[in-house]
Amino acid sequence: MTKKIKKYGSKEKDFTAQILKIIAKDANKTFNYKQIAAALNLDDTKSRNEIIKDLNRLKQKGKIEEPEKGKFKIIAKSEYYEGIVDMTTRKSGYFVCDELEEDVYIPFQNLNHALDKDKVKVYVYNRRSSRKPEAEVLEILERDKVDFVGVIDIQKNFAFVTTANNKMYTDIFIPKDKIGEAENGDVVLVTMEDWPKKADSPFGRVTKVLGKPGEHNTEIHAILAEYGLPYDFPVEVEVYAKNIDTSISQDEIDKRRDMRKTLTFTIDPKDAKDFDDALSFEVLENGNYEIGIHIADVSHYLKEGTILDDEAYNRATSVYLVDRVVPMLPEVLSNFACSLRPHEEKYTFSAVFQLNNKAEIVDSWFGRTVTYSDQRFAYEEAQSIIETKSDIIPADISITGESYQVPKPIVDATLKLDELAKILRKKRMQAGAISFDKVEVKFNLNEEAEPVGVFFKVSKDANHLIEEFMLLANRKVAEFIGKQKKTFVYRIHDEPNEDKLLNLQTLIGRFGHKLDLRDKKNISKSLNQLMQDVNGKKEQNLIDTLAIRTMSKAKYSTENIGHYGLAFDYYSHFTSPIRRYPDVMVHRLLQHYLDGGKSASAEDYEVKCEHSSSMEYLATQAERDSIKYMQVKYMQDHKDEEFLGVVSGATEWGIYVEIIENKCEGMCRIREIKDDYYTFDDKQYALVGEVSKNIIQLGDEVYVKVKNADLVKKQLDFTYLRKKE
Repeated sequence: MTKKIKKYGSKEKDFTAQILKIIAKDANKTFNYKQIAAALNLDDTKSRNEIIKDLNRLKQKGKIEEPEKGKFKIIAKSEYYEGIVDMTTRKSGYFVCDELEEDVYIPFQNLNHALDKDKVKVYVYNRRSSRKPEAEVLEILERDKVDFVGVIDIQKNFAFVTTANNKMYTDIFIPKDKIGEAENGDVVLVTMEDWPKKADSPFGRVTKVLGKPGEHNTEIHAILAEYGLPYDFPVEVEVYAKNIDTSISQDEIDKRRDMRKTLTFTIDPKDAKDFDDALSFEVLENGNYEIGIHIADVSHYLKEGTILDDEAYNRATSVYLVDRVVPMLPEVLSNFACSLRPHEEKYTFSAVFQLNNKAEIVDSWFGRTVTYSDQRFAYEEAQSIIETKSDIIPADISITGESYQVPKPIVDATLKLDELAKILRKKRMQAGAISFDKVEVKFNLNEEAEPVGVFFKVSKDANHLIEEFMLLANRKVAEFIGKQKKTFVYRIHDEPNEDKLLNLQTLIGRFGHKLDLRDKKNISKSLNQLMQDVNGKKEQNLIDTLAIRTMSKAKYSTENIGHYGLAFDYYSHFTSPIRRYPDVMVHRLLQHYLDGGKSASAEDYEVKCEHSSSMEYLATQAERDSIKYMQVKYMQDHKDEEFLGVVSGATEWGIYVEIIENKCEGMCRIREIKDDYYTFDDKQYALVGEVSKNIIQLGDEVYVKVKNADLVKKQLDFTYLRKKE
């Protein structure tokens, strides 16, 4: 794409930008003026003379050099960078690169077919008008994705696919012979195959028809396809899994620590099918407690180099959508052989600790075990024991639907574990851990997976009990290997971004809250205080969300920097191998080192860590999209109702409002707020009325109605009614 002609005072053309773009594409090659003129499709004498002048200008400015007479090549200076494109929703983007302090603006005409998250090479220059840097994409080094989900519009001899992704600024052209079985209006998966230089749209092929827009399964499959996530297993993987010997043999038991006679039970969500973890409890003669954290021994069945292991590695995680789980492992393993189901013997990998009454660790042991689960609890049942100290589980809480009595040893174990977990949690908080107990939105679904109600999941003592012992196992396993200085898979979390903390400080100030940013410990302490202060208030969800956004993203790495949010020097993921591949890697490495093995290749494991972190991110995005989809679906049936909401965002095009009773968020467009003419004030993050000077800002309570609920875009539009008096 050629740039607009600039003027020097006469009508000479300035080809410097195009010349730089041509020469910079190949830093090792020399170009003469004839080659550049040919590349620009110029053959008139005047243009050729101007190219010669521009080449000399660029040479004088130190942008290019002339190693041979009349032959020029680029001087590789800092104006040329490699990095990632971050698209906006307005057809422009930003260039993101670790070498640059700030992201650099890329106007639409400089994108040169680059799309969101593509890895690119750019030239950074200053605009003459404002001296602000801009970037031009010189080369697309690596496409982030080539598969897109959208709706197909079939014409007579061709078709176009338009995506719902607001960062995808172009539709995709589909030649007639590549439409496949798609019908007009279908939701399809397309693969981008080519983007000719002078074409406005990339060329693609329909690879899968997902169904009709708005249909439940279509939209769920579209969410998975959008992120390249599978929704079923290849037949050969299913067959392989079904042929695995899942029996418990005496030969294998003899190789393990036998803990089948130790009191053991699980506590999980009431709808769980895969039970990753169990706790065992025994009072020792010295008065201490032996507590075992027993984890499904997935690596016993999942052997390296098999098609099953390849599939699990590629998936890297189970994906938890609102109405279904897309598991990392086939059901024969995830729900049966590996699942620690009640009254069944299972192979487990265990971290066994001796704790005293102060929850101090007196002794530790790690290794393979065989266990037997005596009882399965739902969180609600364990919570009932903790709250009432009673051994009777009422019918309305019981997973069987009937009241029953819990054996005394299990009641005593639950109460003691709760007591110890509270001490562990208190110690963790005193060490600087941050507690984000964010409210989770859950849906009551009918048999057709239609949302008929919304409820909020809040962590209670039973959740914290399990959490603390899982954290203990994860921390101590990581510490055990970390102190040996051997290659390991860590779960790391960096300190929060200073600029984001300052922004959070400004925003929460509007609600009368403040942070202490003096040092690491005070930041943690004041964030925890903030979480307590907003608990139950109208701004809770907004501030929880904003606070979480200040945090760095946790990820997997062989380079241990500790975990800031948990205040741990060593941390790993050991406790969920049914649903997370990094835990499988941790089990394998731990056993390898217990057997006296040498340190594994850090390079190989770092690649696996990066892949696992990347897949975790995609799964999280898909999970969020499925929640948004269900929220829109739920609100479709409530179009005539008036809702009270909190302003959760303000932009130049309107305000975002989150409904208090169900946490559904939608947009009120600025031009549709009728009681005044509003403009956006970016200093206050507010809309200000021109006549009334009325301010609508973050945290304000307002009444809204649903104007539009778009299932395909997963987007809610609200009609603004009025501010709450």
